[in-house]
Amino acid sequence: MQLPPPDPALSPRTGYTRAHWEAAADALLAAVEPYATEDRALYHFPGDRQSWAGRLSDGLEGYARTLLLAAFRRDETALERYADGLAAGVSGVWPRIEDRGQPLVEAASVALALRLTRPLLWDRLDDAVRQRAADWLGDALTAEPWPCNWELFPVTVGGFLQEIGHESEAAGKAVDRGLERIEHWYVGGGWYTDGDGRKYDYYNGWAMHLYPVLHAWLADDSRLLTVYGSRLETHLADYARLFGGDGAPMHQGRSLTYRFATTAPLWLGALTGHTPLPPGETRRLASGALKYFLERDAVDERGLLTLGWHGPDPAVLQGYSGPASPYWASKGFLGLLLPPDHEVWTATEEPGPAEREDAVTPVAAPNWLLQSTRADGVVRLHNHGSEDVRYDPYYTRLAYSTVTAPSPSYDNSVIVGEDPGRTGIEPLGAGDGWVASRHTAGGGARVTSVLLARGATEVRAHLVTGAAPGTPVRVTGWHAGDGLRAELVPVHGLEASAEGTSASSLAGTTGDAGTLFVALARLTAEPETVPLEETVSVRAEGPDGIRVRWSDGPEVRVTLSGDAVRVRA
Repeated sequence: MQLPPPDPALSPRTGYTRAHWEAAADALLAAVEPYATEDRALYHFPGDRQSWAGRLSDGLEGYARTLLLAAFRRDETALERYADGLAAGVSGVWPRIEDRGQPLVEAASVALALRLTRPLLWDRLDDAVRQRAADWLGDALTAEPWPCNWELFPVTVGGFLQEIGHESEAAGKAVDRGLERIEHWYVGGGWYTDGDGRKYDYYNGWAMHLYPVLHAWLADDSRLLTVYGSRLETHLADYARLFGGDGAPMHQGRSLTYRFATTAPLWLGALTGHTPLPPGETRRLASGALKYFLERDAVDERGLLTLGWHGPDPAVLQGYSGPASPYWASKGFLGLLLPPDHEVWTATEEPGPAEREDAVTPVAAPNWLLQSTRADGVVRLHNHGSEDVRYDPYYTRLAYSTVTAPSPSYDNSVIVGEDPGRTGIEPLGAGDGWVASRHTAGGGARVTSVLLARGATEVRAHLVTGAAPGTPVRVTGWHAGDGLRAELVPVHGLEASAEGTSASSLAGTTGDAGTLFVALARLTAEPETVPLEETVSVRAEGPDGIRVRWSDGPEVRVTLSGDAVRVRA
């Protein structure tokens, strides 16, 4: 991909400016054009993967998600091509929008793009085409979505149909119904769950916040914008801490192949005036993420976004991931709606949180602890509250980072017996430098865990109850990659794992009652560090407590038994 020369004066950290975003959008749009069908209604990208929705739906997905990119770019030449495709698509090519079907998702992208570019696309269509398009979209008003972020797709379609006066009553009801349903999942502090349960990930930003805030902004509804905008602003204070110093987003959750869609809520805050971030920091975080992926093979030799994280990577895909799925990365170009003279584009880049300071930040709603170190720019997420309805390594490991991916060998886990699972996670609180939870493992055993962090050092303590005496327990730490060092040092109840010499695995055995296991851990990209044992002193106190003394900080006492973990100075 050919990009302009870097601008170190305006963007001393990434070199990227608005011109880089425009060039990237243009290159992505040019690369997909050869894969359109002759009538331009479908985009079939190469490869042998197909989503569970089928080839026709995948082709619609290719059209809708790249249309969204053209809409943010406001590329009139490209929009003319998409106008042709729209006319053909709604004349019998596209599949109908039905209950819980993938076309409902793509209808939201089509409707949003039409709403954003109405004078450039919709208003120039023939009346007959507009009527057929409105009729096709109208099925989204009554189609039943899956009970998650999908509830917002009828909202997005309904907002557009209200604006053009098509089935206004039904459209208004669809908007109200979807917004009412997501209220059940708002848990405060700027966070939603993605449906029932405790699924916390990037869907908070690129779906749960994006669609309501954009709808309120486009409808010029000050009441709704106050509600949803204030939630977004609160969320962004946490969200900004999920990006590493190298620009990488946190490697956690599902649909990671959307990559720099992670930047959408950053731009959205600036677009609507609901952000706590300075303009230069907003652009630095967003440009850092775009640059991170473009420099790591997210785009192949044909200029197409691949199904993966850096290059192709099936580990980050779901059953609904089709060849066009990565093009929800188009959401990351939302910032192009801001005019060139907006302060986000004209301000000098400012460092993001991971570049400014060492920080250990509790996030109450998901019960996370975010740990970042300025020297290497690594951000670590200690997860004591997020899980999917099934075991999923991208939701239920004890920790994630901006520089590692969950390993097949169950990194950041407590393995009781032969069972590596972690289910029924019960948050037990997060505070100044600590986070705790309880979960089920090993066929019914309960594991109460507390994590304390300072600098790059972690103290990990696990109390295992309900397991038969003599049950083997394995505690794992980070799985390091190139340029990284992972350490796991036994403190109590553990020794080097018999399964290998990896620094990220320790072994122990349960006793007659609850058994305490304690280790020190560290993940770092720094070439030289002091030994872990010199950063903190930890000793067990009885069967369920530890005393922690930081070399450069306070002493803390922790008790893990009972109904709640107690942490006190």
